[in-house]
Amino acid sequence: MPFTVNPAAVWPIVLLLLSNVFMTFAWYGHLKYTSSPLYIAILGSWGIAFFEYCLAVPANRIGHTVYSAAQLKTMQEVITLLVFAGFSVFWLKESLTWNHAIGFCLIAGGAAFVFKG
Repeated sequence: MPFTVNPAAVWPIVLLLLSNVFMTFAWYGHLKYTSSPLYIAILGSWGIAFFEYCLAVPANRIGHTVYSAAQLKTMQEVITLLVFAGFSVFWLKESLTWNHAIGFCLIAGGAAFVFKG
């Protein structure tokens, strides 16, 4: 029997990944520009967050046909950590330590229990 992939299982992952890129820039992108007034950071973040919602809402709507709400939330949190780790290193030029890596791995280990069925 050939291997088939259910699009409803894949699209939420893709959309959550993209939405988390927008979310991370909305929440943390302004930290690179601390000389800008706070209201500019807030307005810019709101504008970016709009696109995050345009991706996250369909991801959850589509994903809920295949995954439970708890699984979707867990997936989102793990994706958030992965995106944030890359963002932190490449955008904010901050280094990640072994403590970060171990903490992220413990969270990922906990997430695995949510998918144990």
